[in-house]
Amino acid sequence: MTKAEIFEFFRRLAELDPDPQTELEYGNTYQLLVAVVLSAQATDVGVNKATRKLFEAVKTPQQMVDLGEAGLKSHIKTIGLFNAKAKNVIALSEILIRDYDGQVPADRDALVELPGVGRKTANVVMNSAFGAETFAVDTHIFRVGNRTGLAPGKTPLAVEKQLEKKVPGPFRIGAHHWLILHGRYICKARTPECWRCPVADLCRYKPKTPAPKAKKAA
Repeated sequence: MTKAEIFEFFRRLAELDPDPQTELEYGNTYQLLVAVVLSAQATDVGVNKATRKLFEAVKTPQQMVDLGEAGLKSHIKTIGLFNAKAKNVIALSEILIRDYDGQVPADRDALVELPGVGRKTANVVMNSAFGAETFAVDTHIFRVGNRTGLAPGKTPLAVEKQLEKKVPGPFRIGAHHWLILHGRYICKARTPECWRCPVADLCRYKPKTPAPKAKKAA
């Protein structure tokens, strides 16, 4: 895509959704961190169902440690890989208490040192909690970046670097939310819904998926 096309791509997405947000539910930065860790290989819907009651009781790292690994597992057992995730959440909570006075550091390098926190998770927290211009490349963004020609790359990091280079200033904070939502609801993995895509004319994907035919009345 050209610079002008990329600007128009994000302008249209921004016009449709001026204030994009993560679909994970949370009340503070610590809860956001926990939710993102739990969301690996799981859906936001599934994580939200599991964390609603958890977050009523647990709002701080100390409360999580007090709950304990077994108690945490009882809340998140419906989420994939819940055993490993519970272990990581307790461990990262202990580190936050020990090294950061119970606060989540506004530093990506510090975040990725926490158990269960990779670059994508750190980027989400930096963007959603601290307003940093980071690009958390999940499966949706990886697909949209490559399929549309917006940010082609063979790895998530390569796509992230392309986005860092190409996303225009006015759209940098909201970009990863727009791309995730676009991939989740329109530019779907198996059958992209090109017929209702607001940026279809800018997209390099061929052939465009036609609208489904209306079923004939019986």
